[in-house]
Amino acid sequence: MSTNQKTLNQTVISSLIGATIEWYDFFLFGVMAGVVLNKLYFPSDDPTVSLMLSYATFAVGFVTRPLGGIVFGHLGDKVGRKSVLVATLMIMGVSTFLVGCIPTYQEIGLWAPALLLLIRVLQGIGLGGEWGGAVLMAYETAPEAKRGFYTSIPQMGLSIGILLASGSLALLSASMSNESFMAWGWRVCFLASFVLVLFGMFIRTRLHETPEFAQVKETHKEAKLPIVEMFKGNTSNVLLGLGARHVDGVFFNIFSVFSISYLVSTIGISRGDALSAVMVGAAVLTICIPIAGHLSDKISRAKLYAFGTFITTASVFPAFYALKHSAGNPTLMWIAIIVPYGILYSLVYGNVAALQCDLFTAKVRYTGISFVYQMTSVVAGMTALIATALVKMNDGDPWLVCWYVVGSGTLSALCAWGIAKRNANKYALA
Repeated sequence: MSTNQKTLNQTVISSLIGATIEWYDFFLFGVMAGVVLNKLYFPSDDPTVSLMLSYATFAVGFVTRPLGGIVFGHLGDKVGRKSVLVATLMIMGVSTFLVGCIPTYQEIGLWAPALLLLIRVLQGIGLGGEWGGAVLMAYETAPEAKRGFYTSIPQMGLSIGILLASGSLALLSASMSNESFMAWGWRVCFLASFVLVLFGMFIRTRLHETPEFAQVKETHKEAKLPIVEMFKGNTSNVLLGLGARHVDGVFFNIFSVFSISYLVSTIGISRGDALSAVMVGAAVLTICIPIAGHLSDKISRAKLYAFGTFITTASVFPAFYALKHSAGNPTLMWIAIIVPYGILYSLVYGNVAALQCDLFTAKVRYTGISFVYQMTSVVAGMTALIATALVKMNDGDPWLVCWYVVGSGTLSALCAWGIAKRNANKYALA
């Protein structure tokens, strides 16, 4: 194995491990918001109000992600990718560990949701800077002809993180009584994240800076104010990137977060069965993501993304029809989640990182992809909250939720096609 290939393998594995940890932490909070935190930290006479308050706290993490993206994107384009990634991983890990230490509302009153909110802010800031650096390490180290494939590997961290989070929750739910789980069992998942972070820190401190950014540093071509240079003369590219990314976050949160509370609270499925369905979908997604990344190296990334957005969006109505009428049938639930979320969605998520990286040159790339990805995450973070309200408005039917996804998908498909029309597969900013 050549030295370059060895370095690439180490970099990609490090990015995957870091991404897995960050998504484990972030997804864990999202699932707990709908099944635990709403009861222990936001008690109310109306269960829907408790759920919406809990999801609002979950959404705060998305609102603060652009701040993390701007701050750490600036540092990543000025100082370097590696040092920023070490800092963001530590912020994510420590904040997630602290969630498992917060006393409940019954124990300390309003301080409980206040502390939860503060930690959620820190989580959002950490993740806002983490994603961009993780995918850039792979993108800027990989050969140009294989960037789609190698950049898709850190994206697998999302589905692996979901598997770890939902798997640990399902295991705890099955191995202890509901009383024990609600009393202390749920905390184990948060506390365990610190072990994962220590492992991730060991890997990341051994990495080198990416060749592409190292060249920027050597030639002293760093951007003075990356966010200003990102917008300068290229506003249309930024806007197209924002629009194209929109459906990614919305669709993800509908199927990985909202679907669990929908199945448990509206359909009456057990927490374990709902988690199992999402776990199977995530396992299939893990396999399909690198396939989509490989495809993006063979054909236009933007056209593939537009096509993936179209068929993914079209699947939401039959998927929720099947969930609504599943009557506890695990096979039907699995199909309703695996096909849209595990297979079709991979064409979007396995492709989005390289698509966004292609939009920016190295000196503003960390800022650029972080800004685009995290700004759209603000809307994505509201998805579970919006979907819960739409289901309540529609007397338990999910059709307004489906139309919400269709609106998001239409915007993204049009913007992706707009990128495809702007110079085929050559999108880099001048």
